[in-house]
Amino acid sequence: MDPLSTLLGGIRAEGSVVAHAVLTAPWTIGFADRAPLIMVTVLRGGGVLRLPDGSARRLTAGDTAVVQGAEPFVLAHETTTTAAGPPTEYELSCFVPDGLSAAGTGCAAVEPEPAAAEASAAEETSLVVGAYCASGRRHERLLRALPLALVVGGEAEVCDWLETAAADAHRHRAGAQALMDRLLDWALVCTLRTWLAEQGDCAPAWYRGLADPVVGPALTAIHTEPYRRWTVASLAAESAVSRALLARRFTEVMGEPPLTYLTEWRLSEAEELLADPGRSVAQIATTVGYADAFGFSAAFKRSRGVSPTVFRQRTPV
Repeated sequence: MDPLSTLLGGIRAEGSVVAHAVLTAPWTIGFADRAPLIMVTVLRGGGVLRLPDGSARRLTAGDTAVVQGAEPFVLAHETTTTAAGPPTEYELSCFVPDGLSAAGTGCAAVEPEPAAAEASAAEETSLVVGAYCASGRRHERLLRALPLALVVGGEAEVCDWLETAAADAHRHRAGAQALMDRLLDWALVCTLRTWLAEQGDCAPAWYRGLADPVVGPALTAIHTEPYRRWTVASLAAESAVSRALLARRFTEVMGEPPLTYLTEWRLSEAEELLADPGRSVAQIATTVGYADAFGFSAAFKRSRGVSPTVFRQRTPV
């Protein structure tokens, strides 16, 4: 398994909505969900994404924005003031507040009133919005590598396909929500892959390393089987290079030696597993590659400042 797949393992769309309306300028659409990630794809029309830090990003048809949604943000018509007066405010929510299900999943949209039939095509805005829940802690490392909002341009054919799929899901109600959620999961992975590829040397080390012919095989081996008793020699064998070459190149690309990276990844996996009260510290130690609970606890406390038991007690359920 590669690092991006691992980090996305705990992030899933729990509700999605297709919002289609003819809006009379000026207007704003607020996003009510407080989710780790919210994805907005503009199928038609566009606007200005106004972020909590005061910055703004212009979105046009085909653009997809991925926003860290812990704080409120809005998509607004590009013209903030018109003769019509202040903007009409609307709200979108992918998490239904009235509890349609025990897990709080589903989708809802507060749709605006229809505008006059003669409204220009330029005022028509069509969006696909997905809000993503997270389980565990793996996603935190991904969020630290992402800006508050990223924007990736798309192709008209992709937008047409996505809108057609959404309309089909709506018509065939059995499984419609699950289908849209999986579509949004797919779209998130594609968007993040595109954005990471565009970053070049500015991409996170765990992403850049995958493309390196020396580091890539060793990195994949670590993420696929973190519990194995890896040595520099065995990781070098995965890359079919010498120990010295792997150690040098891995440190150059990743910013730390291979075994240091391995230890940190094991401890990150351990943090995830400690959230499960059904696993003992000894079981977790074995799962992430330690011979016994003592060695694991010592390494964990040295890195995290507290023992695994204390960390577990402090972790919200």
